[in-house]
Amino acid sequence: MIDQKIPAPVLEIIHNYLGFSPEILSFEEKGGGSINSAASIRTASGNFFAKWNTLQGREGMFSEELYGLEKLGSAGEIRVPKGIGAAEKEGRCFLVMEHIDSGDFEIGFWEIFGRKMALLHKHSHNQFGFEHDNFIGSLPQKNTFSDSWVDFFIKYRLEPQLKIAVDSGKADSIVVKKFESLYTKLDDIFPKEKPSLLHGDLWGGNFMCTLDGNPAIFDPAVYYGNREMDLAMSRLFGGFDPEFYDAYQEEFPLEPGFEKRFDLCNLYPLLVHVNLFPGSYIQSVKHIVSRF
Repeated sequence: MIDQKIPAPVLEIIHNYLGFSPEILSFEEKGGGSINSAASIRTASGNFFAKWNTLQGREGMFSEELYGLEKLGSAGEIRVPKGIGAAEKEGRCFLVMEHIDSGDFEIGFWEIFGRKMALLHKHSHNQFGFEHDNFIGSLPQKNTFSDSWVDFFIKYRLEPQLKIAVDSGKADSIVVKKFESLYTKLDDIFPKEKPSLLHGDLWGGNFMCTLDGNPAIFDPAVYYGNREMDLAMSRLFGGFDPEFYDAYQEEFPLEPGFEKRFDLCNLYPLLVHVNLFPGSYIQSVKHIVSRF
């Protein structure tokens, strides 16, 4: 029986959403990023994508991701999978969302993607932060509102991740001193801009091309921040097609000097990778802070 392969809380979420238990047509395990188990579930009443993980240290992770999907979707600028439901049961956490079938990249995709992200970033707030704390990967992400981007970036992005790295022995006092020196310079480096609604984890694994050739984004870590954070992270692991950045610039031009600031923005996701994964990410962090 296919049903027996599917975690019971996932079936319960789908039942609560539909109001009945649908006929299950297929269950296919998928890659869930670097930290989760995931599967595609096709039913006679719709198709779903589910993720699950152990609960310890991840309380609220998927309910906050669900909230982030709803926030991005409500902006109405770019396709986002509809959130179906989240649950924490049996020592595990679960998330179910709409399954979106992927299509082939066609001419114009990257231009559309760039413009849609620019339009998303035009959605603003009067402060930096978010009404909920959430997660970046499986690490807590504090989103207390702040009037200053630099203050928010230091206090709620860099310092928490740097502390984890220090406590785990992956960063030493020399690195800490370099960060402290960097903090004094950030006000003069970042331009003053309004907060933008951000995806928050925009790398090549968190977008897709749909069957109709349009972009869709998923796996967010949403907050209102400096829009260069999304664009910088999109460059971190190979980068998007140049047409993406050209279209973005036409729709919502960046302030001069953004190339230099991208490295500073990427200190945050790099520190996250230092704390989540093995590898040489700390060397990239050291290289950036040494330059400034």
